[in-house]
Amino acid sequence: MHVLVVDDEPVIRRGIAKMVEQYVPACANVDTADNGIAALDRIRAAEPYIVLTDIRMPKMDGLELCRILHDEYPHVQTVVISGYNDFGYAQKCVGYGVKHYLLKPVTKPDIQEVLNRLAKKRTAGYIAPSRYVEWIDLMEQHIWSAQADELSALNGRLRADYLAANLSLAQLKELLDDCWTMLLKRLRAREFTPARERTFQSAGNAGAAFDAFEDDLRRVLEELLSMRGGNFRDPMQEVKAYIDSKLSQEITLEQVAAMVGLTPTYFSSLFKKMTNETFVKYRINKRIDRSKALLAVPHIRIVDIAAEVGYDDYPHFTKTFKKLVGVTPSEYRASLGIK
Repeated sequence: MHVLVVDDEPVIRRGIAKMVEQYVPACANVDTADNGIAALDRIRAAEPYIVLTDIRMPKMDGLELCRILHDEYPHVQTVVISGYNDFGYAQKCVGYGVKHYLLKPVTKPDIQEVLNRLAKKRTAGYIAPSRYVEWIDLMEQHIWSAQADELSALNGRLRADYLAANLSLAQLKELLDDCWTMLLKRLRAREFTPARERTFQSAGNAGAAFDAFEDDLRRVLEELLSMRGGNFRDPMQEVKAYIDSKLSQEITLEQVAAMVGLTPTYFSSLFKKMTNETFVKYRINKRIDRSKALLAVPHIRIVDIAAEVGYDDYPHFTKTFKKLVGVTPSEYRASLGIK
């Protein structure tokens, strides 16, 4: 059972988390956040079964957090923690599906009682729609980008989510079948139709089903590479070549992501992972590298060089160049013996 504790007071937050950890049967994971915004980041990364939240916090209070949870994560069980003077305010959360309140100071028996109640309500066989969509998105991106290791790691995450959801074998096979069907639909939209047939349906247990599903995905990837002649060009090489050829133009991350068939968010993460630079930083560095090469050509005016590498604002070019090189363009050219 995954529990998230949200409170801006470090001592109280740690204390509640400690009491949750001591709950028997033990919770599988206890996470913490110091405000509503941080809590949402953690929820989106790994949805908890229960959120224990303070009502008054900076940045985003507990009332707003409960409203968002009610709208976007209605299956997450929410418990509001409030001081005596805030109890009336906390009751406004009724409209957001909150039925459990704890009055500060919270004691271990309080935590035990509310966790016991919520544990009895736990519904087996549920996978959040947001998690399901995320799986399919990542499968598609890893296969299309020929990232076999990432595809294998994703299957490990699927296993963890399966264990947390307590699915039956029949429910698991149905879920994997839906994932497979949607994945093939997306790949066909990219004009690639795998011949590989699903094999996980004949598995006799969950472990065998996941092993077969991972093998099916791996063979789809191999089939894609075979179709490409075994010479799959790294999408990052294609992207970098495109950026390098368009230094004088303003191109967006969204445009480049679409060019290689990736979502902007996934492309941004992949680009940074593969190049150790953000998309914007890479373009700036390439522009400055190109300008240094042009500065070595005596007859080209510096103002024309700025325009050639995409800087219509000459002062901005000079400032950026000095920040990265340590000297102005004029000083750099002089250092090459060019007057």
